[in-house]
Amino acid sequence: ARSYLSSTMTDRFDCYYCRDNLHGKKYVKKDEKHVCTKCFDKLCANTCAECKRPIGADAKELHHKNRYWHEDCFRCAKCYKPLASEPFSARDDGKIMCGKCGSREDGNRCQGCYKVVMPGSQNVEYKNKVWHEECFTCFECKQPIRTQSFLTKGDDIYCSPCHDKKFAKKCFHCKQPISSGGISYQDQPWHSECFVCHTCRKTLAGARFTSHENKVYCVDCFKTDVAKKCHGCKNPITGFGHGTNVVNYEGYSWHEYCFNCKKCCLSLANKRFVINGDHIHCPDCAKKL
Repeated sequence: ARSYLSSTMTDRFDCYYCRDNLHGKKYVKKDEKHVCTKCFDKLCANTCAECKRPIGADAKELHHKNRYWHEDCFRCAKCYKPLASEPFSARDDGKIMCGKCGSREDGNRCQGCYKVVMPGSQNVEYKNKVWHEECFTCFECKQPIRTQSFLTKGDDIYCSPCHDKKFAKKCFHCKQPISSGGISYQDQPWHSECFVCHTCRKTLAGARFTSHENKVYCVDCFKTDVAKKCHGCKNPITGFGHGTNVVNYEGYSWHEYCFNCKKCCLSLANKRFVINGDHIHCPDCAKKL
């Protein structure tokens, strides 16, 4: 608001323009010049950006970014709410809007180019925001999403191929991105369809399996093709269930429960034993032989 002054000096004190004596009268100080209210209204007053009329010396004036308004003219262009003491926003087209109408207007602006999205035009709406269809583009490849599926990372939007390439885990087997699902084995991600038996190619997701030399096998193929045979019972040593513990000696292997004295059946695991041909004996039975 402008401040007004009244002169009480006894020396001559005149209006800069009309030279009228200003003693005891209201005047305005404009650019270090003293101006009576009549000359101010005629020669110095700013023009209201809304009604285009001068803003007189006796009127309350508001200004924002080198534009001026009568207090009563400073209203929302949409709902006409007085904004002299309210939050407001100045639009690109020069209009002043209250916060509520400004937010509603912004809601119709494209988030890509910030131009208004005209009703009936091709557009995309997502999370209460709107884009022109051609402005709704992938953050990585810059191509319009249109009818493709898309994913988000923070506020950025990606088409599915770019998102997978940039963020998805890579399958340990085929090295291609895992867009959804997948399994983890030994802290490595796999496609479910890639996690298969090395021999028969049967899927191992949800099935019992074992690994050997960085390859995975179903139980049947491991028994048949990979597992060592017990020197006692001649069956595969799989490492599963009751056959978990194994005894190895000079290139031969036994299930722990098969590593017994041939004569007295005493378990010799972690004990002294004697090899006699293909058989093992405890020291006592070996002496008798």
